Amino acid sequence: MENTQLWKALGRNFGISIVLFGALLGLLWLAEMIFPSADLLKWNDTAWVVGIPASVIGVAYILTVKDPKNFTGFFAGIVMSILLGVQFLLQKQYDSAFLFFMVFIPFQMMSIYKWSRKKEDGGASFEPKFLDTARLIMSIAILVFVTIGDYVMVTFALQHNGLTDNMVPKILSGLLISSSFLANYWLIYRKTDSWIYWLIYSVSGIGLFIYVGNIFSIVLFTFFLVINSMAGMAWIKATKPENLGWVKVLKR
Repeated sequence: MENTQLWKALGRNFGISIVLFGALLGLLWLAEMIFPSADLLKWNDTAWVVGIPASVIGVAYILTVKDPKNFTGFFAGIVMSILLGVQFLLQKQYDSAFLFFMVFIPFQMMSIYKWSRKKEDGGASFEPKFLDTARLIMSIAILVFVTIGDYVMVTFALQHNGLTDNMVPKILSGLLISSSFLANYWLIYRKTDSWIYWLIYSVSGIGLFIYVGNIFSIVLFTFFLVINSMAGMAWIKATKPENLGWVKVLKR
């Protein structure tokens, strides 16, 4: 019975996501009617079209895992990751495609296993927790290392240019990858910190697409920023005082 309710919640979140994206696409269509030169809807671009269902499913995924008891959202997360991986392959962004196929999908499978277990840690497995200080420092170090590593790889293996060429988009793209890596990883263990990394992901995405002038993606990532903020606030409120981890240090 409990699992049935969880699946129903996923279904409701899919409905909410479809309505939200329907309204978003409707507004963009209206904007194109008023300003034909805006070119917001790119239906002739296969990668862009694949990104639409990926985004719809992705929002349903985030809305569902906003509840730290609901593991069903990760099934949607796997489908989202497959679609985003295909989208990035079509866009020849091979670093991002590798990340979704070889990292995110295994992470989400691990999350299904961990979150669906009925009893763990003395029955407190559903409780979100902040990282301790040591793991926070390690997490920040990984964020920096992966961002720099992606920057170097994109420079020499994909774009074949200099380290100082296209610095802003390469830094933002690296942050996009490193933050989403950490966000997905810490979700496995129900760490409230995961939503901090989802916010970094959203903000860096907004910055990247402002830089490249992709209006649709700016709107989309602003949308993600709102949804991720809502989910993050819900987890912070659900985090008990004894589970505040590194946050306790700030309160001393």
